[in-house]
Amino acid sequence: MKISVFGLGYVGCVSVGCLSNNGHEIVGVDIDENKVNCINEGKPTIVEPEIGALISAGRAMDNISATNNPVEAVKITEMSIICVGTPCKSDGQLNLDYIFQATTQIATAIHEKDSFHLIVIRSTVFPGTCEEAEKLIESKSGKKKDIDFAVISNPEFLREGSAVKDYYSPPYTLIGGRNTEAIKKISQIYSNLDAELIVVDTEIAEIIKYINNTFHALKVGFANEVGNICKSLNIDSHQVMDVFCRDTKLNISPYYLKPGFAYGGSCLPKDLGALQAYSRDIQLKTPIINSIEESNNYQIQRTVDMLIATGKKSFGFLGLSFKAGTDDLRNSPIISVVKKLIDQGFQISLYDKNVNLSNLTGANKKYIGIHIPHISKYINNELNDVVESSDVLVIGNSDPDFAIVLENLIDKYVFDLVHMVKEPKKIHNYIGINW
Repeated sequence: MKISVFGLGYVGCVSVGCLSNNGHEIVGVDIDENKVNCINEGKPTIVEPEIGALISAGRAMDNISATNNPVEAVKITEMSIICVGTPCKSDGQLNLDYIFQATTQIATAIHEKDSFHLIVIRSTVFPGTCEEAEKLIESKSGKKKDIDFAVISNPEFLREGSAVKDYYSPPYTLIGGRNTEAIKKISQIYSNLDAELIVVDTEIAEIIKYINNTFHALKVGFANEVGNICKSLNIDSHQVMDVFCRDTKLNISPYYLKPGFAYGGSCLPKDLGALQAYSRDIQLKTPIINSIEESNNYQIQRTVDMLIATGKKSFGFLGLSFKAGTDDLRNSPIISVVKKLIDQGFQISLYDKNVNLSNLTGANKKYIGIHIPHISKYINNELNDVVESSDVLVIGNSDPDFAIVLENLIDKYVFDLVHMVKEPKKIHNYIGINW
């Protein structure tokens, strides 16, 4: 396949070398004359293991060339991969000037082409960029998207120092787009990679790199705070984190990484609080660890605000315990939401088949007595009564009985905290807390 690569910096240079090594004919494009000359001399534009040999070999086989003439490059290729930089502005906003310079150059070229041209944005961009690029190309070229050209998102997952290895062994190959032929075409250039091919909506592909890297940054900061705490206790922090990482059922796993409502229960709040208290006692700053509770409290208040924003006056809560199948009300975030709504005068009814007030004992009984002392007047043991008497049904946990009730709802508002409703379009007034 003949491919033009826009931007001969880090991602672009690696793409040129690896694509050429896979048998494709590559034309690199850059405004920097030095980078163009480097490629044409068979030299890489970056310092990175293995890339020098790939560029040299590709040039020797005449599979690689470079130019500062973007129009000519696009005319002789069927696909353009955009790898230009997306730096931050002084205010932190993303600078997409280079992206739109490249798309304008491509638009100028395809104005003179009769064949279909595929544009692949490999640079890290925010959601909406591909759509904006499509509009720009249509306006500048006079061509129609999905007829004369298509724009696809295909983020890279390359780390400095192991970029060539990462190219050939990525965590997955992610393609964002809706044009079937374009997706099929871009998939072909990755057919030899040992990685799962995932096709998603464009916006998901565009945002994933930001989510990945923010999480990586969070992990570094979290590990450092753990290390600081361990050092104060004269504990080997590397052994601690080694044991932590060996738990792949909960710690290093998809578990707990699903958007939804706040955490609760007897363990997470207690143990987090104890670690925070110890850090305060020894005057050790742990800003990431301290922010966890604040974030959780925000999710509770956000739920209250969203419920009030419905304009309805009566709320039926299906599920009170912090987890389905238990009667544990201690630190249940649902209780906090209910209390806030009661304090503001809203009509509340509660249903949870596992919560029997007469059987509550110990800390569980004490907790609910403090937060909602007259809870018995709000609890209804008949699920259908709660459904009928409420303007808004709040799904608080994933009890299977609630799914059955939701199948027959038509005119009720449903506020889902646990992603129980998989097909929200079937419920006219459906609200997911963060989906």
